[in-house]
Parts: sequence; C-alpha cells; structure tokens
Amino acid sequence: MSLAHRILRRLFRDYREAFAIHLWNGSVLHIGDTSPAFTLGVLHPNVLRHLVLFRDPIRLAEAYFDGDVEVMGDFNAAVRLRYYLENLKLPAHEKLLLAFHALALGYQKVKPRPRQQAVAKKLPNVTNQNDIESIAFHYDVSNEFYRLWLDERMVYSCAYFETPEQDLENAQCNKLDYICRKLRLQANETLLDIGCGWGALVCWAARHYGVKAHGITLSRNQYEYACAEVKRQQLEGQVTIELRDYRDLPLVETYDKVSSIGMFEHVGLKNLAGYFSTVHQVLKPGGLFLNHGITSDTPDWNRGVSTQFINRHVFPDGELDTVSNIQRRMEEADFEIFDVEGLRPHYALTLRHWVNRLEEKREEAVRLVGERTYRVWRLYMTGCALQFEQGATGIYQILAERKKNGLPSLPLTRRDIYAID
Repeated sequence: MSLAHRILRRLFRDYREAFAIHLWNGSVLHIGDTSPAFTLGVLHPNVLRHLVLFRDPIRLAEAYFDGDVEVMGDFNAAVRLRYYLENLKLPAHEKLLLAFHALALGYQKVKPRPRQQAVAKKLPNVTNQNDIESIAFHYDVSNEFYRLWLDERMVYSCAYFETPEQDLENAQCNKLDYICRKLRLQANETLLDIGCGWGALVCWAARHYGVKAHGITLSRNQYEYACAEVKRQQLEGQVTIELRDYRDLPLVETYDKVSSIGMFEHVGLKNLAGYFSTVHQVLKPGGLFLNHGITSDTPDWNRGVSTQFINRHVFPDGELDTVSNIQRRMEEADFEIFDVEGLRPHYALTLRHWVNRLEEKREEAVRLVGERTYRVWRLYMTGCALQFEQGATGIYQILAERKKNGLPSLPLTRRDIYAID
C-alpha cells in the first residue's frame, strides 16, 4: 500500500482541493490539508494502474460507471478532477518511474461487463439506419426514466428562467412560449418542429397559438408518447407526429414557420449544409426558422476528452461547432439572420435541476435502467453543467428568415417578444 500511496501523492501533488482516496485494502489517503470534499473508493489496483499509465479521465469515468470506483460526498467536486488529470504534465523521468510503480501493483481479474449498444428497428420514412441507432441509443432509454427528472411536459432542452430561483416547470413553460413568440406564430399558420421530442412544443403552439403543427422524430419512444399526448390533449385536428428523417421531407414550400430545438447537435458537421438547405426548401418565402442548439467554443469538434466521452457514452455521432460557423452555414443556405441569443446561464440552471431530480429519484432510476446507466447520466449531466458554467460550451437561439423580395415581415422592434398580455 505504501507504493499505491506514493503513486497517488505524486499524481495529485499539485491538486488544489482536498479529497480522500479509500483503497481496495481499506487504507485511506488524504489529498490536501483541509477537510475532504469527497472520497473516491478505488476497489482494485487495475483502476490505479490505468490512471497512471493513461491519465485519461474517461477511463476513470468508466471505472465509476462499472462500479470499480465509488464517489462519496460532493459529486460536483469529484467531477472537477477531470480538468486536473487532463492538464497534468509530468517530466519524462517521473512518468517512467510512476509507470514502473504502477506495473508493480498487484493484478486482479475483472469480469467483463456488458456495454450498452445502440439497437433500433428500421423505421418508415427514414433512410439512414445509422442515425436511427444513434437516436435510439440516447432517447430510447425509456420514457419512464426521462419522466423521473424532466418537467411534467417532458421538455428535454434548455429552459428559460426569469430568475435563478424559478422552478423548472415554469421555466420550461417560459421557453415554449418564448419560442412561439419569437416565431410570431399566428392562428392557422403551419409549423414544422424538426426533432419534436415528446411533443411539448407542437402541442403548446397548437393550444396557445392556434397553429397547425407537424412534429418529426427518429425516436420510436418519443413518437409513441407524443402521439398519445396529442390525443390526450384532444389536438388531433391540429397536431400530427411522424417518424421521419428531416432528409426525407418532401422538398416543397409547405410551412410558414420551422423550429429545431436541441436537434441539430445530431446532424453532424458534414451534413449541416444539407440540413439548412432542407429547412430552406420546406419553408415558404418569408417564413421564419428558429434553430436552438448547443455550440462549442472551438471549431470542427476537435478530438478531446469531452468529445470522446460524449460520442462513446451519450450521443453517438453527435458533433458541435462554434456559433459563428453555424451562422455562416445558415447564410450560405440563403437565410437572413435577425436575432442571435445566448442562453448559456439558462442551460447551466436547467442541468442542475435535472441532476438534482435524478439524484433524488436514484432508486427508481436504477430499477428502470440499471446502476450503470444511472451513473452515466449522473456524470454526463453534472459534467455538462460544469461546461456551461465555465463557458466551454454554449447554446444559442438563432432566428432567421427565408429571404424574399422586399422587407422582412418582422416588427421593427423586438418589444412584442417580451410584452405578454
């Protein structure tokens, strides 16, 4: 154990916070001079060996998913270890010495654990099976699981808070209505919602603004739930839901307004030109398009800890770009941009609500999806909250118009967005 303690002291010599490490034989090592914010339970030497040889935060995260590492105490502080390990620089001779020490630790066989796989059936109106599988991997975990920590309308995107103290239910209602006001929805207009989720926006727009709304999704679970919700709210004459890929939409000028809320992160950078072109072609001239999505502070989805983690465990094939690149792509598709609003603080608050609600329902979540999936989502959303709080990740609503001859149909000011009767 003195060897393990020596390794850990060197690895965390420059760490500025205090925590404890409980090793597999019952010994405890304290890092820092103050009261530990959290304790890592390391259940066998393989975890420490991999930490030394690779210094890869993803391997540590995966050890937590598999139950080889336990976290007691401040989970948020534990997740911040990622940044320390990611930036840790050691001289070559110290790397070599630590590697020898790590290899000298005892070995313990670990039983292979099954990994979650993306499995989905072929859907009608969808030509890309890979996208079906990617969406199923993330969204078809189970509707009951999402219901544990989302708001009552099952809105799985950034809420809009009037104050930091506002509850999630009202903040999500704010967001739904804010989108409708930005799009200047009018009775009997046609609205397409690309990636409609569990149907909250199309139902809200139909009920409160009198539009005829059509939502498309690749998730069978979301489709079935949204169809049931349309029927429950007696909106069958105004709202339709379809299992369809946006690329399979008829390229006809059909809709007065188009929304895409938290969907374009799945499109892939190489497909953005086609995505925006499709939206442009299904919009009527002068029609408005609201694209609401997450962005990165670095372009082109460079390979790194965050990108690898998200693609491996959360969003297969998901990619982000900078807001400036997104706007450029929209302009290249012949959209005229009118409003760009950053909602980063709102998503940080939203994620904190989601994590708290998930942790409060831990036992039920584990019953529904298992311990490993619960841990993946707990870590994923906590890490995302930190990213938004620190500014490494952003989220923007971009309002644009399909160009037409003459002046746009928007009001001269934005007073109407905020003036609520």
